[in-house]
Amino acid sequence: MTIQGKTAIITGSNSGIGLGVARELAKVGANVVLNSFTDRDEDHALAEEIGREFGVTARYIKADMSKGDECRALIEKAGSCDILVNNAGIQHVAAIDEFPRAKWDAIIAINLSSAFHTTAAALPVMRAAGWGRVINIASAHGLTASPYKSAYVAAKHGVVGLTKVTALETAEEPITCNAICPGYVLTPLVEAQIPDTMEKYGMDRETVIREVLLDRQPSKQFATVEELGGTCVFLASSAANQITGTTISVDGGWTAL
Repeated sequence: MTIQGKTAIITGSNSGIGLGVARELAKVGANVVLNSFTDRDEDHALAEEIGREFGVTARYIKADMSKGDECRALIEKAGSCDILVNNAGIQHVAAIDEFPRAKWDAIIAINLSSAFHTTAAALPVMRAAGWGRVINIASAHGLTASPYKSAYVAAKHGVVGLTKVTALETAEEPITCNAICPGYVLTPLVEAQIPDTMEKYGMDRETVIREVLLDRQPSKQFATVEELGGTCVFLASSAANQITGTTISVDGGWTAL
């Protein structure tokens, strides 16, 4: 089974990991649907650019992943969904007793509940097509924890659990569901944090990266969006037909500690 001509929907994909995943899937011939909560000319232009570069159909569909109805409508508007990559996510750091309720609700909604709603809408489409792949972008924090990240850790652990249940419910069908658990990935969002962190600790760039950002990542190297996209391509390929209900860590050894 080839990925070429399949339709991949990637949530939260107008930048960062999601965009990297979309590009890698398009590179091997998948038609892609980009998504975020904005509806700007540049969002649609980004999809058009990917379509031209890789010779595939690429579209952008606005949907707010904090709203269940919009999550489900995304699948409906796309028209088909062979590969679903649940990537949308946000973060907030605070102690549990100081964690804003609204931030907790938003993180659970966007990082966890959205994956439930899109998967629930996509599975009947995949069953009708006779094939499907659900790939959830979890995190090293789906397997371990850090202080001050209660909502994010809870949501990502939930994504891993949802992955296992989805896999079991589709185990006798040509549909698989797996989770990718990245450590720190060099995205524009992370890159933007480096100058402030350098100033805060009085360190140079290389020291900040090694000793602060990558403190728990034994490889002392960021994962790249291309590596995560390549992992998605593998999970969508026929080589992964019997890989389901599991996690693949792309974390430079973080969860080996």
